[in-house]
Amino acid sequence: MTGMQELNAFRDRGDVIWNIANLLRGPYRPPQYRRVMIPLTVLRRLDCVLEPTKDQVIAMHRKFKAEVKTDGSAKYDAETIEKIISQKFGLTFYNTSEFTFQKLLGDPDKLVANFTNFMAGFSSRARRIIEKFKFEEELEKLDEANRLFEVIKEVAAVDLHPDRIPNIAMGYLFEDLVRRFNEQANEEAGDHFTPREVIRLMVNILFTHDDLVYREGKVIKVYDPACGTGGMLSESEKLITAPEKGLNPGANLELFGQEYNPEAYAICGSDLMIKGEDVKNIIFGNTLGTGRSKEGFVDGDGHANEQFHYMLANPPFGVEWKPEKSHVTKEHNDFGFNGRFGPGLPRINDGALLFLLHMISKMEAPPDKDGEGSRIAIVFNGSPLFTGDAGGGESNIRRWIIENDMLEAIIGLPDQLFYNTGIYTYVWIVTNRKRPERRGRVQLINGAEFAWKMKKSLGNKRKRIGDGTEGAPDHIKVLTRLYGDFRNDVRMTLEEIQTNIDPNRDPSKSLCVSKIFDNREFGYLKITVERPLRLNFAVTDERIERFRASSYFVNLAVSKKRKDKNKAAEEMEKGRIAQNAILDVLTVMKADFSGGEAVRDRGVFEKQVAKAFKKAGVRLDAALKKALLAPGSLGEKDPGAEICVNKKGEPEPDADLRDTENVPFPADIPLPLPLDYRGKKKTSKVDVTGLLALVQDHCEAYLRAEVLPYRPDAWIDHDKIKVGYEIPFNRHFYEYEPPRPLEEIEADIHGLEKEIMAMLREVTV
Repeated sequence: MTGMQELNAFRDRGDVIWNIANLLRGPYRPPQYRRVMIPLTVLRRLDCVLEPTKDQVIAMHRKFKAEVKTDGSAKYDAETIEKIISQKFGLTFYNTSEFTFQKLLGDPDKLVANFTNFMAGFSSRARRIIEKFKFEEELEKLDEANRLFEVIKEVAAVDLHPDRIPNIAMGYLFEDLVRRFNEQANEEAGDHFTPREVIRLMVNILFTHDDLVYREGKVIKVYDPACGTGGMLSESEKLITAPEKGLNPGANLELFGQEYNPEAYAICGSDLMIKGEDVKNIIFGNTLGTGRSKEGFVDGDGHANEQFHYMLANPPFGVEWKPEKSHVTKEHNDFGFNGRFGPGLPRINDGALLFLLHMISKMEAPPDKDGEGSRIAIVFNGSPLFTGDAGGGESNIRRWIIENDMLEAIIGLPDQLFYNTGIYTYVWIVTNRKRPERRGRVQLINGAEFAWKMKKSLGNKRKRIGDGTEGAPDHIKVLTRLYGDFRNDVRMTLEEIQTNIDPNRDPSKSLCVSKIFDNREFGYLKITVERPLRLNFAVTDERIERFRASSYFVNLAVSKKRKDKNKAAEEMEKGRIAQNAILDVLTVMKADFSGGEAVRDRGVFEKQVAKAFKKAGVRLDAALKKALLAPGSLGEKDPGAEICVNKKGEPEPDADLRDTENVPFPADIPLPLPLDYRGKKKTSKVDVTGLLALVQDHCEAYLRAEVLPYRPDAWIDHDKIKVGYEIPFNRHFYEYEPPRPLEEIEADIHGLEKEIMAMLREVTV
């Protein structure tokens, strides 16, 4: 069978199965058809695959089950029997039930029970996947609606035997059906189904200029930690091993994945079974982990101690990771960089970056450490680009990736590409085997305009990236070439891009589509700029009342003796006496300020207070002095007052005037920076000594140039310096467009006025 014949065969049978779904109308809504048709397609394919050896497998299974040891116990356990049969017949699964699709039709009255028996007859690995479809529930529903026999009959008539549809063509057919049914489900499917053109772009870029994928007979491991229905694994497989057009058809490709949604996991595993591949590497479980394990579900890394050459993912973004918080935080605190989440943790409302950290932990050792290295392509929303303050979790994750020279490129995609969201998305390419010309640099590709309007919207999906089909240009090819060329300041016109989104736009408009930056250009220093505290002082009724409202004054008459009421009353009375003594001193001092004057030097006023309290015989301790001199008590902010200084003669900062500035890195700063990601203890500060040796003079120069001309009394508190990293993607590609001249706008307004007046005259005549 030629390639074209294979393609036509899978299309014909795909259309037949698609049309069978119309029998479900009534008991099911169209978005629910996949609950029936996808598992039935899987089961029918498996039925066809097993047909030639069915009787022999059953006979051998019965023989091994019947054999016993001398003590009467079974000679072979179930696992051993499975291994023997699989090896004997070259199968990754088998079925020991007497039923086939054709035999099921022979007894319509017992169809539900017999079909259940048929599903239970599969070998354990296949059965675990099939069970996730929960098809038993659909059997009952179909039977009650009198649809079961007709649907089974129609599906049984579809020949899916490998002699008619080889494994690779069957993979295409199944993938096409999954796509069609998921598109009908729209938003419900969006969490587990990535548009195929997005996956093709990711896969194409991941393998561009990468020598590893071309090695003859090479064992290549591909991994998706949030594999959904397996689209990224399937596309990777096609691009590498397709017989005619694959990059390396002779490669030994191994696919690995993990998925926590039962139906998506079942679809992914079924796709591999349909292609005749082993499904042992597709794990059902939560990649991040919660610490609460349950039977049949892997809680955490399902491929511990494994490393992979290529990794792809579209993790859930904008989704809270609260269920995983305690488990992930414990791993971060206990293991640091020996675990998966060493650099830091993102905020709780978006855990997408955790998947990237997990994937980086699965990288092969880089070439400079005698390894082969790895490449990662992952889809994010805009949040991981810039969310989080300097020194925070997200910023530290970006810092660690960039300073270790792992971020290779980011491709900005059009909006309205996904079924369940219309937001802009970004593909990150992360690797520890950069080509020499890319080392120390990051490429940003602006693909926001590389979009083709769809004839029919699917949920929030109104656009697609052109792939050269159905009249659309091949945007995937152009974006891949932009990546491969690795050129700075590349410009294209809308006409060259070929987009049909807004035909009224000027096709000659030029846009920048590729820029290249040094790693350090994404980092910045967050410095704290202080200004001195300046206070004036006076003793007036108003300021005395403010002092009386202070926590210090109030707490003088509050007792800490909770159990002994007598001692509490005694303590409270003692406090009231102290309060009155203080107020008496302040009342005497009021006379010195009767004319409304104020003291603008804290040192002078402090001496006045000390003298007054000494004269009255009232003790003035440090806590009382602090409460009296505080702003909002006897003190009041005054820009014209003298600077308040501490015992060392240094100016005290005014917290209300404190500001921060983001200062770009020095041009010659070496990366990675001599700065830890967290203190040696959970509560300790990060030591900034090494960092300050590199940047203190640079920050002071910034202060002199940008701050002191406007605030000459400002200074930097260098102990509070922080390092931040962000990738302001849109800002780098923003180009100012001046508004139209006022004359043109005025002329348009006059023209509209004339049109309105003309229409009004038509109405009134």
